[in-house]
Amino acid sequence: MPVPLDEFPVHQVPLSMGQVGSSDRNFYDRCYFNAHDRGQGTFLVTGLGVYPNLGVIDAYAVVRRQDRQHVVRCSGSLGDDRMRQEVGPYRIEVVEPLRRIRLVCDAAAHGIAFDLVWEGSFPPLDEPRHIMRVGPRTILDGCRFAQVGTWTGTLQVDGEEAAVADWVGTRDRSWGIRPVGEPEPPGRAGDEPREGFWWLYVPLRFDDHALVLILQEDPDGYRTLNEAARIFPDGRVEQLGWPEVDISYRPGTRMPETATIAIGRGTGPRIEVSLRTYQAVVLHVGAGYGGDPDWSHGQWKGPAWIEGATYDLSDPTVAGRVPFGVIDHVARAECEGAEGWGLFEHASLGRHDPTGFADWASVAP
Repeated sequence: MPVPLDEFPVHQVPLSMGQVGSSDRNFYDRCYFNAHDRGQGTFLVTGLGVYPNLGVIDAYAVVRRQDRQHVVRCSGSLGDDRMRQEVGPYRIEVVEPLRRIRLVCDAAAHGIAFDLVWEGSFPPLDEPRHIMRVGPRTILDGCRFAQVGTWTGTLQVDGEEAAVADWVGTRDRSWGIRPVGEPEPPGRAGDEPREGFWWLYVPLRFDDHALVLILQEDPDGYRTLNEAARIFPDGRVEQLGWPEVDISYRPGTRMPETATIAIGRGTGPRIEVSLRTYQAVVLHVGAGYGGDPDWSHGQWKGPAWIEGATYDLSDPTVAGRVPFGVIDHVARAECEGAEGWGLFEHASLGRHDPTGFADWASVAP
């Protein structure tokens, strides 16, 4: 039977909008947002995803304050109305596409509640298509757009409510194929060597432009993904070229503290960005990303599931999980005399020759 979205001329393949153009169980469509008070102590990461071939919709919100990571997550059955981005107490309202979004979470009983409005500061940027394979199997084939902006509204954590005024943050929306739902048997891919994974994603908001950097490298430093661009208010995009990255890690860890990124193209001028990290949200501790043992995106938990949790990152049993996934850091940046704020999303797992990490146990001296 048709679904409501079939009334609109938005079809891409000869299927109802109740279906997607791929039969891969791992097809997903997800949005991600973060909000922070410019390094003053609070960092929110939240998002919602749908998994059409699994029949699941879910959402999560994580707030980091000091050593505690507060989490609420909810999941349910995906319905026919794809314009309704809502699951349990969590909903997203597209007030003005690509410009203004409202996020509401009425889960105070589980530790987190908010009513927030996102305002895009500059037009969003289409990122390059992202493809990853393990042996012959494509495990990721997706596209994404990114945007920087500001926040207003209210945020409540553990019964304590605070006004959100002129907070900043970044967001993205991605869709395609990536591992979701219950784990699949690895098959031959389980015997493929896994030497390491290095990832850096840095969207930054300055007063008169946005800067977006995306880098992925193999253990030997071979760069498989490279993007560096500035976006201006009129929608103009300036490609910047090849970033060279120097990250300083906290001794005895792989947690980045500062970084310098030099970007140049041909014989033109070089741009240098200096960054310092602040609060961090560990995405694989409660938020469902990358091997989180407590919950994973797209996992079937029943028609109306919700759960709250608090993780003490100073607890050794939790801290031991931290180095083995992608971590989002609040970042302050300086570039050409201007101050910017944004996200420093980083993973350095296993061997990475350019930074001198020889294996999975290596850490900064």
